[in-house]
Amino acid sequence: MPRPLACAGQSEFSFGVTKQEYCTMSAKKAELKRRGGSGQAEGAGGKKQRSGESAAAAGGREDGWLGLEVAELRAKNTGCKFNDKRVRFLSEEQKVKQSCSGVLYWMSRDQRVQDNWALIYAQQLALAEELPLHICFCLVPRYLDAAYRQYAFMIRGLQEVAKECKSLDIQFHFLRGDPEQLLLDFVKSWNIGALVTDFNPLRLHLQWIENVRKGLPSNIPFLQVDAHNVVPCWEASPKLEYGARTIRGKITKQLPDFLTEFPPVDTHPHASKKTSVNWEEVLDSVEVDRTVGEVEWARPGTSGGMAMLESFIQQRLRLFATERNNPNSEAVSHLSPWLRAGQLSAQRVVKEVQRWGKNARESVASFTEELVVRRELADNFCYYNKEYDSIAEHLFTENEKCSFKSSEINIWWNIPGCMWSICGIHDQGWAERPVFGKVRYMNYAGCKRKFDVSRFERKYACKQNCSKHLNTYLS
Repeated sequence: MPRPLACAGQSEFSFGVTKQEYCTMSAKKAELKRRGGSGQAEGAGGKKQRSGESAAAAGGREDGWLGLEVAELRAKNTGCKFNDKRVRFLSEEQKVKQSCSGVLYWMSRDQRVQDNWALIYAQQLALAEELPLHICFCLVPRYLDAAYRQYAFMIRGLQEVAKECKSLDIQFHFLRGDPEQLLLDFVKSWNIGALVTDFNPLRLHLQWIENVRKGLPSNIPFLQVDAHNVVPCWEASPKLEYGARTIRGKITKQLPDFLTEFPPVDTHPHASKKTSVNWEEVLDSVEVDRTVGEVEWARPGTSGGMAMLESFIQQRLRLFATERNNPNSEAVSHLSPWLRAGQLSAQRVVKEVQRWGKNARESVASFTEELVVRRELADNFCYYNKEYDSIAEHLFTENEKCSFKSSEINIWWNIPGCMWSICGIHDQGWAERPVFGKVRYMNYAGCKRKFDVSRFERKYACKQNCSKHLNTYLS
């Protein structure tokens, strides 16, 4: 497929913002700068802060300063560079179908508009062919063990996606049901000429993609863009890696090629018929466990994720290297909900942490290790290990039922991060023991040596005797 012309038909002020929006944004930034909000801002202690220094050291910033900085970066980035290694063809056909009526981006794992390489590629393709751009999201009635809290966070984030798409003249379609047949029907009814999707290494998503690939007409190209990892999973390594030490060099060597600034998703000049969504009705229709309500501390959507990133840079980043493993310290990013839901780009997070954390180099290095190397190692594990959630090696016989409780832990925590913490995946595992197997041993005395357990208990004391239960569990 020919590479789309990067900037064809786009004006100086068309990269993610209109001319009026750009002027308004510049005026707001100038006002923030006058008050000490950005550039050479005067901190709480009267010290001048140079652009690029750790925002944690500066005071006087108004909420939203980071969003303004990022929007300005996009507005200035007219290069629209796209690394072709981010995309791969899943079909034999590589040319957009003739006499079609649009390009479709099947949004799945990466649920955001800006900083989304899959959507950027789909729009560039649609612009090159002068076609309308459509986005489809398929809501399945049940997804793994997700409950109402997870569904509500995702749906409210998608509501923000739909609103932004409307402002950009991109058609957002919300479909309900398994994606295989829904997408094939959509492609046919809307006369779609090319299908683009994002990347997910989990078995269920791989099966969805395979079923869509098989059912798609042979004259329609099907492409996949890894918009979740900084270095695409298939480029980081061609095989299952043993641990962080074996993949770290492979990833860091490629960061200069992939850790680049994003071009914006712009107002789309080729319109199509719009569809609307009743979001409250969607929330009411979800057939999942509603025992736990919506999360209160985390505001869904990209805007909520950017606000949390801003607070991390300004308040907690400088503590990350030394205090992140102390549960009594406020030193972690709290960005997991947005990263997990694809509402925030890990690449954007890394770039902003590096840009504003120059006075906290140790923390920036530690955070980059966690967010890039360790996180992408987890994708490597799930993609290249087809039995990533199996505990077959640890199943027990009738005479070994006493080990059932320990084995159950492996069922509860079948994701790489927790398996690293509990069972030693991607690390030097503990020697196998009777009953416990390879589960890492931890007791109350060991916890007390690591941090102030009494303070932690007081912080999270519940109506029941929390300390008593914790002591009993860990003893």
